[in-house]
Amino acid sequence: MGTALTLIAFAPSAAASARDSAADGDRISWTTQYVAPGVEVRTGVLDIPEAAGVWTVTVQAPAVNRLTGAPTWALLGDRSWADATAEKLRAAGFEPRLERVTWDAYADTPRGTMGWQVRVGRYGTQGEARSLNSAVSGAGFRTSVEWTGYDGRQPADAQRIHVAVVDPRRLRGTVEASDGGNTADREKTSTVARRLGSLVGVNGGFFVTSDADGVQGTTAGLSVVDGELQSMAVGSRAALVLQDGGRRARVADLSSSVTVRAGSAVHAVEGVNRVPGKVRNCGRPGAVPTELPRQDLTCSLADDLVEFTTEFGAPLPSGAGTQVVLDEDGVVVSRGDRGGTVPAVGAVLQGTGEAATWLAEHADVGRRLHLRERVRDASGRRIALGPDDSVVSAAPTLVENGRVHIDAATEGTLDPLDLSFGFAWSNVRQPRTMAGVDRHGRLLLATVDGRQPGVSEGFTLAEAARFMRTLGAVQALNLDGGGSTAMAVNGVLVNTPSDATGERAVGDTVQILRDPDQG
Repeated sequence: MGTALTLIAFAPSAAASARDSAADGDRISWTTQYVAPGVEVRTGVLDIPEAAGVWTVTVQAPAVNRLTGAPTWALLGDRSWADATAEKLRAAGFEPRLERVTWDAYADTPRGTMGWQVRVGRYGTQGEARSLNSAVSGAGFRTSVEWTGYDGRQPADAQRIHVAVVDPRRLRGTVEASDGGNTADREKTSTVARRLGSLVGVNGGFFVTSDADGVQGTTAGLSVVDGELQSMAVGSRAALVLQDGGRRARVADLSSSVTVRAGSAVHAVEGVNRVPGKVRNCGRPGAVPTELPRQDLTCSLADDLVEFTTEFGAPLPSGAGTQVVLDEDGVVVSRGDRGGTVPAVGAVLQGTGEAATWLAEHADVGRRLHLRERVRDASGRRIALGPDDSVVSAAPTLVENGRVHIDAATEGTLDPLDLSFGFAWSNVRQPRTMAGVDRHGRLLLATVDGRQPGVSEGFTLAEAARFMRTLGAVQALNLDGGGSTAMAVNGVLVNTPSDATGERAVGDTVQILRDPDQG
């Protein structure tokens, strides 16, 4: 794996355009646009027609979700299952093939064979594969139609890449996280970019996309906007830290803690701007079924205390529990049922279970409560955040100390003990957005389109890491991707998102803003 990535390496340079012959006769072309002093955007196009994949039918393996015990399916299984399935397929009149899948270059997973895929047929069109799929599934097999160009086990036939390089020493402006002024809504990256007049904008971290998981648009991970904590971390996960208006950027694993004190009584706050009892991507103490980070899983908390800030623009969650409204000095204005809206100044606390009891006992009207928020790095050191600082969190880490270092299992995007979880998210090529910092302190924001056979395949996590390393990144992380991947230059969308409906509205973004005094 990774052959394709060695073909698309480049180091940002002063050349306005470049056309380089890559190894093994494969080709990539780069064109550079100078957007403003200290900001350039490179567009890379890779075409290898001879590497084109095929449409095939993949037989899925029965599996059990390790956390819930629920039956499910996986895109690969062990060798004994693969051999038995191949024998059954032959008996049904099909010609199967077995493909070995190896663990990729993760820092915290095994090496060697990951599992085996059982496949049938090779076709040039999706329609032909679907016809075969009907026959195979009709014979009693669980199946899916797949494009082998997404496997990562062969070179991609096409890639469309955009890379923004930001030199803070020359930038006449700032780099900031933006949630559009409302942490409880969704907005397209290009729409935010146009409204703010940004030079370049990319989508940011993970966010809630379904009412079943919380309030849509709220961040599912650590978020700091203008120095204010807008969402808490889900475990210790990778984050892009933009301090001093982006002049000091770095990638670090960050965690967060919030406490509320009433006299000598102290209680932990487990969430900021989210529905009590629902923790998207898990990663909070007491969460069920896991306290560890788990991508795209919503965990539950029976006893939960959540803070709501003035940027929470949606109606407050209602239901059983206790709500306390605070003024700008932290003095309790009211206590009662959950619901209503956050006041223009101040904050709201909502508690369920034991947390509701704590509020009822300690948050009397007229009493002052003290909220204490902390963001810390992996060493436990506190990150001091001011009004010019932002944090965008996602997962996993891609590059650390100048080397590829993908902690997919630790950050909850892959589970070595459960092949039904995270394989497609991590090991299959997808559209991705990435951020990194090079040894000169330059910020690198990159997108790759995907899920578009013959146009752009996307990256696996390992390919994304190797790509960021070829850009010169000494630190890098994976931001939100898939249909969320977007880059806008001067307010105009420059990539091609994978959703059939076009650009997706997202929870937060990273925006490079010009200094208004510079015009």
